[in-house]
Amino acid sequence: MAAPLGGMFSGQLPGPSGAPPGLPGQASLLQATPGAPRSSNSTLVDELESSFEACFASLVSQDYVNGTDQEEIRTGVDQCIQKFLDIARQTECFFLQKRLQLSVQKPEQVIKEDVSELRNELQRKDALVQKHLTKLRHWQQVLEDINVQHKKPAEIPQGSLAYLEQASANIPAPLKQT
Repeated sequence: MAAPLGGMFSGQLPGPSGAPPGLPGQASLLQATPGAPRSSNSTLVDELESSFEACFASLVSQDYVNGTDQEEIRTGVDQCIQKFLDIARQTECFFLQKRLQLSVQKPEQVIKEDVSELRNELQRKDALVQKHLTKLRHWQQVLEDINVQHKKPAEIPQGSLAYLEQASANIPAPLKQT
């Protein structure tokens, strides 16, 4: 497993056991696209990182802070962001291709991952159901307590003032501080 990952991120082609026959090597997909000024060992991951840094730098650059031409600032930032998004799409495409290769070469691995995801989702949903059941029991108890208090009509005196006096009698008195 170390050989494919090493080739994927260093720009070196993996050994004969690293790439399956008939499929391109991992490094060839991660290598930078030709035509742009890049170092010889540049990979999509390196480009993604540098384009992100360029986006961040353009947002905090002193030139942009002190600049007066808002359109020029907006254009520069838009170009940096667009480059970052393009490289992010290329990186996503690379990993989707690797995922497709994995599903073709080892379909049982994909099934194992799906089963694992389903188990995790079931556990999450079971925990959510338990949380809701706990809340439901609490509120059922509150409603039951209210019903018990209202089922004593003989004890409640007639008249609205008498009802308020009876209801306030059930409220605990404040503690006196000494």
